Amino acid sequence: MPGKCALSLSRPLSLSLFLAILNEIYVLSLSSHPSLLNEYLFMVQATGIHIKDNVKNIGVQVLEQVVRGGYNINGTDYAYDFNLSESDVPPTTYLPDSFTYLSSQICPERLPSMKGRLEVNMSEMALEDVERFLLNAEPTMTLGGYWKPRDCVPRWKVAILVPFRNRHEHLPILLRHLIPALQRQRLQFAFYVVEQVGSEPFNRAMLFNVGFREAMRDLDWDCMVFHDVDHMLENDRNYYGCGDMPRHFAVKLNKYSYMLPYNEFFGGVSGLTVEQFTKINGFPNAFWGWGGEDDDLWNRVQYANYTVSRPQGELGRYMSIPHHHRGEVQFLGRYTLLRRSKERQSLDGLNNLQYSPLLSRRPLYTNISVSLSRKLAPIADYN
Repeated sequence: MPGKCALSLSRPLSLSLFLAILNEIYVLSLSSHPSLLNEYLFMVQATGIHIKDNVKNIGVQVLEQVVRGGYNINGTDYAYDFNLSESDVPPTTYLPDSFTYLSSQICPERLPSMKGRLEVNMSEMALEDVERFLLNAEPTMTLGGYWKPRDCVPRWKVAILVPFRNRHEHLPILLRHLIPALQRQRLQFAFYVVEQVGSEPFNRAMLFNVGFREAMRDLDWDCMVFHDVDHMLENDRNYYGCGDMPRHFAVKLNKYSYMLPYNEFFGGVSGLTVEQFTKINGFPNAFWGWGGEDDDLWNRVQYANYTVSRPQGELGRYMSIPHHHRGEVQFLGRYTLLRRSKERQSLDGLNNLQYSPLLSRRPLYTNISVSLSRKLAPIADYN
């Protein structure tokens, strides 16, 4: 965060440091940086979780001693599992480097090319240099950023939708980082950068709806990944295919101390099949400014009798690119809309969207430029 020290919550915080964070929140609340305030609120919540976990660990350690003492027979401890980790999962088996498959076969989901943890390079680079670098590495990419594997049949055809405004320093970093990872996953994919022009507050949700419509006019995709431009994947085994249920990929973000801020959090990077996204009527169009649209999407998923799946363990780790400019203004009316999420689901989304896009093809992506206004998604009542 610009002008602020990075805060690590890898160790429990003392009460004095916790109170210092609260003081920072008060100072920020008097400032003109609501996005920074929101990040600090998440940090405080994460701190509270750490404190709660520490208390839980102490209690379990006491319980462990009581149980072991009560069930010690002839000097042998009673076999009781005290493993507290909720993220520990059986190791996933990935194919060995020597594995071979036919070009007529469906691409495996766990390829030897998917190595796991990635080195995230945040250094800025001109888009033209990124284009040159990636096209030299993989000349089979075509104009618009289309790519498909040739050594197997792709399991998923994935459209990556990126909402965009004035983040020209972030986009090359995302493309340089994510395109090789998707190629290693052997997915057929293309990037659609949905750029909002004009002076209206940023509407991330409506941009996603526009991107969905235009991508489906472009090609018969079967999986949509909704991807913020500043989120960098840290593990290429976080597979960007869809599934039977909507997928939340970005579970652990560094700016939230690699913790899920709350259970219903559905932000950053998410994926739905075309059928799932159509069934829930897409994103809501009524969220003008920062915040709320992902919570509404979570509600829509639940109302459609879906559940959200997430990658296990450390697979869902992401790093957020630091911002060099003022963030988008917060949408103060989001809570009012969220209270009426269910009744608005059939009224506001893909079915009431109107727009006039301007498309252009770049070597690595298709740019969809669109001017948004409230008149483009009319419903009887936004309040």
